[in-house]
Amino acid sequence: MKITKIVITGGPCGGKTTAMGKVQKDFAKLGYKVLFVHETATELITGGVAPWTLVTNEEYQKCQISLQKRKEEIFERAAKHMGAEKVLIVCDRGVLDNRAYMNDTEFKNVMGALGLNEVEERDQYDAVFHLTTAAKGALEAYTLSNNDARTETPEQAVEVDDKLIAAWTGHPHFRIIDNSTPFEEKLNRLVREIASFLGESVPLEIERKYLIRYPDVCRFEAMPNCEKVEIVQTYLYSPGDAEMRVRRRGRNGKYVYYWTEKRRISDTARVEIEKRISKEEYAAFLHQADPERRPIRKTRYCLIENNRYFEIDIYPEWEKQAVMEVELRDENEVIEEIDFPGNIHVIREVTNDYAYQNYSLALFMPEED
Repeated sequence: MKITKIVITGGPCGGKTTAMGKVQKDFAKLGYKVLFVHETATELITGGVAPWTLVTNEEYQKCQISLQKRKEEIFERAAKHMGAEKVLIVCDRGVLDNRAYMNDTEFKNVMGALGLNEVEERDQYDAVFHLTTAAKGALEAYTLSNNDARTETPEQAVEVDDKLIAAWTGHPHFRIIDNSTPFEEKLNRLVREIASFLGESVPLEIERKYLIRYPDVCRFEAMPNCEKVEIVQTYLYSPGDAEMRVRRRGRNGKYVYYWTEKRRISDTARVEIEKRISKEEYAAFLHQADPERRPIRKTRYCLIENNRYFEIDIYPEWEKQAVMEVELRDENEVIEEIDFPGNIHVIREVTNDYAYQNYSLALFMPEED
């Protein structure tokens, strides 16, 4: 039995409500039992519980997050007893959406009061898909008429959309579905992204990798759409052509853990199977570490720019250079330097350079260019 929990989020009037119906229809055809955790904010606000009806916004957010988490727990429990081979739990917004409606102090206070930490709440979901507000690029379609809980002007919608993207930046599988196509195709792109993640039919990781000059990390850390993540990656002994590893991912002592297997099928595409594991399972896997490869330690900056998701890896062994990866929508997609973040200076592409794959870096670090 396979249970997958994803989030569909996005700015006001991004198309979430319509998308839910399409996801239900399309993935039922693929043999999934599809469950929906409906948007908690809409339930509360239309029921009379809102930031403006409580004494403070913090008190409202405590209510909303508590109810959100309880609903998800119930759906996960129910999913285990449905007798279905494949269950897809779709959350209409997740816990981290609430961060867009709080300042930093409020968010810290709420998480502390509820005994939660940001990394675990963000990465508890298997994948996150963001539908960009119509106020960005499809203003003629922006409306307040189809949701009684929606009150934002187009300008406010854009601001909320940006904050939501910043809140989820850092998740290991975060995708943005923008308004670059007509609405029907926007929904089709969402379905294709979800299907690709679920491995229907093959879970492909399609990416390009670049060697870059050491970036201005202080600038990154000041950007709202950038998230810093600490990673320790340990390769396991794996005979044959498989590449297996375990990874600890997080920051400030708060971590989540993954097991991954990869097999290369072309120069840019690999079959990737990944699952979340417990801290105890992670510790047990470390006993299977490949003795010929050292653990890879790096600081990753996850950055949203031009509706693309970039990952910039800083290695402690290098002072002049770093590595940047960008995921593609398909193997034939062309990406140019104009699409890269403004402060990135590319030395050369190393997508097919074995020396710059983490599997190789665990053996040796190339000299700096």
